[in-house]
Amino acid sequence: MDSVRTCVACRRRASRADLLRVVLHEGRFIVDERAALPGRGAWVHPTAECLSKAVSRGAFSRALRVSGKPDTSPLENRLKTLMDN
Repeated sequence: MDSVRTCVACRRRASRADLLRVVLHEGRFIVDERAALPGRGAWVHPTAECLSKAVSRGAFSRALRVSGKPDTSPLENRLKTLMDN
């Protein structure tokens, strides 16, 4: 059975396969494609709506217990690439 996670943006529950895991790496949020990187992860639907909601609300920083404003541009660029395909 696939594990269920909660999207940090919309708070809807979904299977891991339907969400993307985001981690903090060297001060930047990145997509953990294989959900295998160490450390805390935040889960988000791969949609523009959930991404913008999570970024504007600071949901990634809160979920990953990070202070300040880490760089979200690598995450936004990666999600745009995923959504275009």
